[in-house]
Amino acid sequence: MDEKNVNVRGSWGSNIGFLLSAIGSAVGLGNIWGFPYKMGKCGGLTFLLVYLALAIFVGLPIMLAELSLGRNTGCGPVNAYKRISKKFKWVGWLAVIAPFLIMTFYSVLGGYCIWYIIINLIGIFAGGPAGSASFGAMLTSPIGQIGVMILFMLICWLINMGGVAGGIEKFNKVGMPALAIMLVIIIIRAWTLPNAGEGLKFMFVPGYAVKAGFIEKTPSFISILATAGGQMFFSLSLAMGAMITYGSYLGKGENLTKNSIIIVIADTLIAIMAGLAVIPAAVANGINNGVPVNEIGLSGPGLLFKTLQDVFANMGSLGGVFGVIFFVLVLLAAISSAISLIEAVSVTFIDHASAKGKEISRHRTVTLVSVIIALVACLVAADGLGENGFAPWQFFGMAESKIAGWNDCWLDFMDVWSEGIAMPLGAMLCAIMIGWEKIDGKPVFDRLKGEVESGYSGKIYGFWQFCLRYVTPIGMFFILLAQVDGFFGFGWF
Repeated sequence: MDEKNVNVRGSWGSNIGFLLSAIGSAVGLGNIWGFPYKMGKCGGLTFLLVYLALAIFVGLPIMLAELSLGRNTGCGPVNAYKRISKKFKWVGWLAVIAPFLIMTFYSVLGGYCIWYIIINLIGIFAGGPAGSASFGAMLTSPIGQIGVMILFMLICWLINMGGVAGGIEKFNKVGMPALAIMLVIIIIRAWTLPNAGEGLKFMFVPGYAVKAGFIEKTPSFISILATAGGQMFFSLSLAMGAMITYGSYLGKGENLTKNSIIIVIADTLIAIMAGLAVIPAAVANGINNGVPVNEIGLSGPGLLFKTLQDVFANMGSLGGVFGVIFFVLVLLAAISSAISLIEAVSVTFIDHASAKGKEISRHRTVTLVSVIIALVACLVAADGLGENGFAPWQFFGMAESKIAGWNDCWLDFMDVWSEGIAMPLGAMLCAIMIGWEKIDGKPVFDRLKGEVESGYSGKIYGFWQFCLRYVTPIGMFFILLAQVDGFFGFGWF
């Protein structure tokens, strides 16, 4: 890679800056509301053990593969795959399409966080914030949703405009420690609520969710495997171009294996901490206010913006303070993930120009990518999770009886093609390419071996090779099937 392109693309100022940024990319909205609920409904420790096994045998190998690809080629996802094998170039495009589509709804959810920060700020001075009814009012206000979405995109745009070290790294060096501190504050407050212990039982005691009436029955092991796999994959920011891109900014002296292990452990710990903050508070508030346990609402956006908002509303003015802290925490998690996705899309065009011997402005590229994302996100925002009369099933002229998980709102429509198909398919093909593809008669493994073993004294290479050849592709195949089944409702699992 020529010197001009290095200057346009940038590099990390320090390894700790890279680590915090990579952890920030992994830690997102899925950690805050997805992990806690899925862990509870799937048997608590059973889900956690399955999740950890998948993180070790599937997540860690893919993360190490993506970081290695990025550093070895010095490119974003498309050119990284192209330099390894031209016939796999289209897999790189999957890792660009996925973050773009994700950002069209992630920016809307980030806007929701800003909306609720404002609501809770007002509540500090108004005797208490508004409760769950505010969610419906927000969804039926298309202009308001578009406004806060644009504000969220402006924040991300400003950070990405600062470059790798001056923008992304600088933000995460402050944002990630701040997120951890605020998470501890919310955990302490949640555990002081009466009946908070019921929430902890929901998360950690096998079978308790069914016994207490939170859910009807514990899912089958195959369903738990699929749920844990989908959560692990989205949570670790895999197959969405982010880790390849971040790896391309790393110096040769950094230890990829150690860094990958740290990222996986940190992301899992924060997800568990989020559960310790969110679920006990939500369950305690529901029980204390006489809400039937099966109606408390522990999943989806409603967990944060309805159930948790009722928790803060019931605290009075002090609830406004905790509401602001909580939604700033969630906003930081959303921003740290969003800026990595914008970077993955932007660097694709920078690399494309460099490959042709040209140099394009980083600022113009980031601006153009951000504007296009915001324009498409206007559709998702205005739709209001299907509340405003032009959900995909209506847009495509389908009968109401045809409503399914992939078409009930524009958010889910964008999600099915990114999280449901592009990401698990891309990861499976990444493992197959590295595990089985040969260049000039030599396995791709040989090209990346130095990246994996550099600075690491443990015996990781054989484990990595075995996982990518046999364990990871099989695991990703079933995760892909489960994702498609979940969105389209085929009833396979």
